[in-house]
Amino acid sequence: MSRTEAQTTEEQSKEPFMPDHSIELVSSPKWLRVFFGGEVIADSRRVILLRERGQLPVYYVPQEDVRMDLLLASDLKPYRPPKGVASHWSVQVGERIAENAAWSYLDPEPAYADLRGIIAFDWHAMDAWFEEDEEVFVHARDPYKRIDVIHSSRHLRVVVAGETVAETSRPVLLFETGLPTRYYIPKIDVRMDLLVPSETHTGCAYKGAASYYSVQVGDTLVENIAWYYPFPNPEVGKIQNLVCFFNERVDALYVDGELMPKPKTPWS
Repeated sequence: MSRTEAQTTEEQSKEPFMPDHSIELVSSPKWLRVFFGGEVIADSRRVILLRERGQLPVYYVPQEDVRMDLLLASDLKPYRPPKGVASHWSVQVGERIAENAAWSYLDPEPAYADLRGIIAFDWHAMDAWFEEDEEVFVHARDPYKRIDVIHSSRHLRVVVAGETVAETSRPVLLFETGLPTRYYIPKIDVRMDLLVPSETHTGCAYKGAASYYSVQVGDTLVENIAWYYPFPNPEVGKIQNLVCFFNERVDALYVDGELMPKPKTPWS
């Protein structure tokens, strides 16, 4: 699988908008519930969000709000600089076990003393996560990340493998904190005859589940260079079924006749 946009919210988040300090603990006003094996493993209105440069945000829950009777102490105790030793537990409900799926810093380094007494869970090892009464996916959402989706009449032209694959004067622009502007294009303005559906599917905590296209021009196949959201999250519904190309990987992207510089991102 190629490294795709939505994977920034799965494995290798790059957060250039983080403040200068590398680690920050933020109190969250959200009511959080974590489910596994039909049980509520954690139920808290006192949630802490850990923001760490170069890492995905992680929810921590006070131990008092965790079903500790369903956690089995593990021998796994890695040192994770600069925070300290992470003691792990497995989560067991009946015959189901999620190995080493919970951790806490029982004796954190002095600079991170606020980590003591709070527990985190492996997002993908759990069955479901709810913020208030809405299920959330992929990872905890960062309150410092903003997305604006705006209709535009800019003229846009996209060139891949020497061919104009899209041209429109009605793009939808998506502005996301820390990322380049993304240009979503109606399929009627895309050379769909040059697009090949991909088996790649990824998830974004903010936008939803994305499907991908490769571009085939003659004998040249450019894999996973475009994506779309068939059923995006309601907050970004304007991009539904519109096609977006990686600014970083196309031959050229022209906006109002001006050649755009290629941004440097994890997908370059």
